[in-house]
Amino acid sequence: MSEEIYYSTGRRKTSAARIFLKKGSGQMTVNGKKTDEYFRATDRMIIQQPFVATSTKGQFDVMITVRGGGISGQAGAIRHGISRALVLAEETHQPSLKKEGYLTRDPRMVERKKYGKKKSRKSSQFSKR
Repeated sequence: MSEEIYYSTGRRKTSAARIFLKKGSGQMTVNGKKTDEYFRATDRMIIQQPFVATSTKGQFDVMITVRGGGISGQAGAIRHGISRALVLAEETHQPSLKKEGYLTRDPRMVERKKYGKKKSRKSSQFSKR
C-alpha cells in the first residue's frame, strides 16, 4: 500500500502555494530548495505555525511549489495551504487551526491606482492660490 499524500492550495495577496503533505520526518522543500535557503527566519516561523498549533512538528514531509507575489506573501500562502492539508490529514486539527485563524484566506489585496493620483490615494499637494 502506498503512502497517503494530502494535497491542498493556499493563497495570500497574489501568491499561490501548492502543498503536498505526507507522513515523514519533517523535511520541507520549497520550489526544490530547503526552507533555510528560500526564506528568512521570520517567514520560516510563519510556515511552522500550523504544525506548532496542532503539535505535529516533525511528523510530516512537505513538498511545496509557490509562485507569484513576494516572499512574505508566499509564506502566508504556504501557511494557509499547510493548515488546509493538516485538516485533510486529520479532522481533529480543525478547531485549533480555526481558532488561530490559519484556515481563513486573508482577503486583503493591494488597492488599485486611481487616475489623477500618484498612487492609489496619494495626491499632488493642494494649493489654495
